[in-house]
Amino acid sequence: RLALALLVLPGGLGKPTARQERARPGAAQHEDRPGFQYDHEAFLGKEEARSFDQLSPEESREQMGKIVDRIDDNKDGYLTTEELKNWIKRVQKRYIYENVAKVWKDYDLNKDNKIAWEEYKQATYGYYL
Repeated sequence: RLALALLVLPGGLGKPTARQERARPGAAQHEDRPGFQYDHEAFLGKEEARSFDQLSPEESREQMGKIVDRIDDNKDGYLTTEELKNWIKRVQKRYIYENVAKVWKDYDLNKDNKIAWEEYKQATYGYYL
């Protein structure tokens, strides 16, 4: 568990000095940014990643331990690739739903819980039209 925490926590050990290609040919790729912020957000979710950035290393380890326990679906004390994939899917799905709910308010201009083509155009291109 500690090894996983060190990979995800800000300031963790083992940061490579050069970018390494991790994707298979033809697979979707992302840019590694300093501090592995992309991976940090993918693993924790954008909001939770921000809150982790405010924690001390001790608090981060404690919180990460709680998260690792939630990821370990079969409670065997180990994380499998499948458990990690499922966790990241859940985090990303939650982010998508939250983002849609937030953006929906901006597009549903007349607040009828529907987005008409005119509302979409106005919200997207309003100052251009």
